[in-house]
Amino acid sequence: MSVNLANKTRNDQKNKEEARIREMAPAAMLAGIAYVLAFAEFPVPFSPSFARMDLSDLPALIGAFAYGPGAGIGIELVKNGLQLTTTSTAGVGELANFLMGGFYVFTAGMIWRIRPSKKTAVLSCIAASVAMGVMAAAANYFILLPMFETFLPLDQLIQAFGEFMPFIRTKMDVVLYHAFPFNFLKGLVIGWAAMLIYRKLAPVLPVGQERKAGKNHGIFGKE
Repeated sequence: MSVNLANKTRNDQKNKEEARIREMAPAAMLAGIAYVLAFAEFPVPFSPSFARMDLSDLPALIGAFAYGPGAGIGIELVKNGLQLTTTSTAGVGELANFLMGGFYVFTAGMIWRIRPSKKTAVLSCIAASVAMGVMAAAANYFILLPMFETFLPLDQLIQAFGEFMPFIRTKMDVVLYHAFPFNFLKGLVIGWAAMLIYRKLAPVLPVGQERKAGKNHGIFGKE
């Protein structure tokens, strides 16, 4: 009996290790795609030229849906770690990006894994967008805006936003009327794209057997 139990334990451990290896390759690929997408920036409506956005959180969100919130955070970490090699912000911008993206994919991944379904996917993306907006507000107030102040005085920085939104007159206004809503909408766009893409990718994503059969690898076809 004890021999059979030991063999079963070793087989279970071996299967888990093989499952982790199968999941590491696509997760690494998603991190690489996220890094490339970070360079595809485009301007934001009603914003100064230096306020730009990208869709680099999309692969991390797909990773969080497929492999859990920890994988999503790992993809964000690798993406921003690679960006440090070409940073122009001494790592400050990468730190802020990691905090915002990390909160986003962690929130979505945690809610999604409770009960994978189409409704849960929508709920997770909305909640994650709120989380991204809140973290973006904090990151902008305490990290990004102070960083920009080293290049541009605060009053000129606020004026740059005020040219597009006249009611922006203070640093807090920038956070409340630009940073939060912009990142909330960004989260919704990325979530919508992720749901469309993941539904097609889920059946072929290489994952462990226990995750295929379990609650963490559903397809958005269920209600």
